[in-house]
Order: sequence, then C-alpha cells, then structure tokens
Amino acid sequence: MAFAEPEQNINQFMIPLGARVADLGAGSGVYSIVAARAIGPSGTVLSVEVQKDMATRLQKVAHTEGLNNIEVIWGDIERLGGTKIRDMSIDAAIVSNVLFQIEDRRGFISELKRILKPGGKVLVIDWADSYSGMGPKPEALVPEQDVRILFEKRNMMFEQSISAGDHHYGLIFRNT
Repeated sequence: MAFAEPEQNINQFMIPLGARVADLGAGSGVYSIVAARAIGPSGTVLSVEVQKDMATRLQKVAHTEGLNNIEVIWGDIERLGGTKIRDMSIDAAIVSNVLFQIEDRRGFISELKRILKPGGKVLVIDWADSYSGMGPKPEALVPEQDVRILFEKRNMMFEQSISAGDHHYGLIFRNT
C-alpha cells in the first residue's frame, strides 16, 4: 500500500456503532465519510475544517453520498473552543495528515482533550516521510516519537501503533 488507506485505518481504530466521532482538520472528508459508514446512522461524525471552501465541499459530498450522520463545522482546531464541539462529548477523534500543518500543537491538544470523553480514543495518521513531492517538506514532518511525547505529556495514554501505509504512521491514544 503506497499511501494511507482510510478504510483499513478506520477498521484498525475499531470505532463502535453509534459513536460520536470528531474528524479534526477534515480536509476533503475522506476519513469523515469512511467513519460515518463505520459508525452507522445512529452515530455522528463532526467534521471540523478551517478552510471554508473545503467545509462546503465536504457538506455537498456527504449530502450526495446520503450520509446524514456527518455534520460539517467551520472551526479552528488549534484554539480552545475553536471546534465549537461540547466539552467531553466525543467518543473518538481522527487526526489525519494535519499535525505537520498545526502551528500551536499545545493548543490543539488542549482542544482535543476538552472535547474527548474520559476514555475517548484518538487516531493519529501522519506522514512518516516526504515521497516524490507528496506530503510535507522533510523539515515539516512530525516524527512519530515526537507525537508520542506530545500526547503523553498531556495525559493521553499510548495504546498501539497501526499499519497506516508505506509513507504514514498510525498511532492510537486514549484520553485519561
């Protein structure tokens, strides 16, 4: 597998049916769509995106695909309260290919912890390397070990690594 495979990654994350999921930095919404199918119509995916045009596009795709369990939020994942999601209301969060773009990682983790329920899980997928001009520049990469330190310092317990593709790593953390 050459690049991150959302279906395989979500399957490894094992989100229960009916879960309330946040896709932080949803972008085009690939993970939101896969997660919405995985949790079924009784669950909800809150897709947070800072770029208004991407949020609008995702809303249209969700509607076209008949996924009524996706709610798109135009919000800021780096600022406390910026996601507009209620405190401790999220069972699972997805953070895919965004860490290398985040300037305020501490602010991001604070917002993530605010919205996650105690025991809530986080799936982090990010670039392990730059590949033929795809992904971030080498100096922008966030190494897997740095992510573990960042999350663990904020009382997020590392649970496991997942196979996320040839050029990505995948980590699962639990909110304590």
